[in-house]
Amino acid sequence: MIQRQGEAIVLRVWPFQEADLLVSLFTREQGRVKGVARHALRSRRRFGGALEPMTHVRATYTERPRQELVRLDAFEILSSPLSRPIDYARTAGLQLVAEVLEEALPEQAPEDAVFRLALAVLEQIQVGRVSVPITYFALWMNRLMGWMPELGHCVVCGLDLRGGTVWYSATSDGVTCPDDRRTESMALPAEAVTMAGQIFRGKIQELAKEQWQKGPLANLQRFALDTLERHLERRLASARTLSRIGRNSLPQRPRSEP
Repeated sequence: MIQRQGEAIVLRVWPFQEADLLVSLFTREQGRVKGVARHALRSRRRFGGALEPMTHVRATYTERPRQELVRLDAFEILSSPLSRPIDYARTAGLQLVAEVLEEALPEQAPEDAVFRLALAVLEQIQVGRVSVPITYFALWMNRLMGWMPELGHCVVCGLDLRGGTVWYSATSDGVTCPDDRRTESMALPAEAVTMAGQIFRGKIQELAKEQWQKGPLANLQRFALDTLERHLERRLASARTLSRIGRNSLPQRPRSEP
C-alpha cells in the first residue's frame, strides 16, 4: 500500500455501501481520483464538513494494489465554500466548476494548470458576482483542454475577422464570417471577442474588479459554455441553472427553421 498526502478539491460525493461515501477528488499531484470514505455518514471526526463539493482540502489517502478506489483516511479543510454566504447564483457557479472538472478530466492525469485555475476561480466566485469568474473559467478550460477556437479568422474562407463580429455554431468547429455562417449559428459581437482577449491576457483577481458590459459578457459566457458542451458531448445541468438566473441570463440559441 502507498499512502499519499496532498492538496485536492472535492468534486462529487455519492452514498456507497451503508455508512460509506464514494468521493471524486481532483488532486494536485495525481489528477482526478475516486475513493471511499469509510463510515463517513456515522462519524464526522475524520472528515467533518470537508466532504462538501468544491472544498479545498489536504487529503490523506491510501492506494491499494489492483484496486481502482483509494481509501480516504482524513481531510484537512484549507478553504470551504461554506465559509462565505451562499446564494442561488453562487451555488450554481460552484456546481458548474465541479461538473466541468468531473466531466473534462480523465482519471489519474495530473493537470496542475487546471488545478491552479480552479483555485483562482473559486476564490473569486462571490455572492452576486458570478458571471466574470465563470466566463473566465470556461474560456480557460477550453484553452487548456485544446478546445478553444481561433477567433481572428473565418475557418471556411480564411477572412480576417479581427475587430468585427464572428459567428459560431454549437455543433461545429471554428468561427466564420457572416457569408459562411452555418445553420443556427450565433453571433459573437466584436465587444465579446475583445473581452475574450482581455481575459486571456489578464489575471482573474484584477478582471473580477472591473465593470463589464452585461450583454457582451453574456454572449461570451454562452459561447464558452457551448464550446465546452460540444467537446464534452453532453449538456451541463449547472449551465442551465445559471441561464435561469436573471443577472446571469444567457442569450438563447435560435430555434430551428421549420
